[in-house]
Amino acid sequence: HTGEKPYECLYCGESFSQNSNLVTHQRTHTGEKLYECLDCGKSFKQNSMLVIHQRSHTGEKPYECLYCGESFSQNSNLVTHQRTHTGEKLYECLDCGKSFKQNSM
Repeated sequence: HTGEKPYECLYCGESFSQNSNLVTHQRTHTGEKLYECLDCGKSFKQNSMLVIHQRSHTGEKPYECLYCGESFSQNSNLVTHQRTHTGEKLYECLDCGKSFKQNSM
């Protein structure tokens, strides 16, 4: 927790506190995709992205809304959905000040 970032990307100079984060980052420069879906052949830079993708084949939806029971394959989709129940509006227009549930950008 010292804020030290000794692992520097040789491509762009961005620094990281953990070597594993540097290795993952460097794949954005090299285009290397080590994680391949056995169902369709699509490849990913991170295993976590492969896991999410595989749910499109299996239909798995492990994230369930506590309000209505609807399920989602990604937690981020659940969080966005739950705002329909809570009315939470996190995104504010810098021009007019109006708030929105989703960022349209």
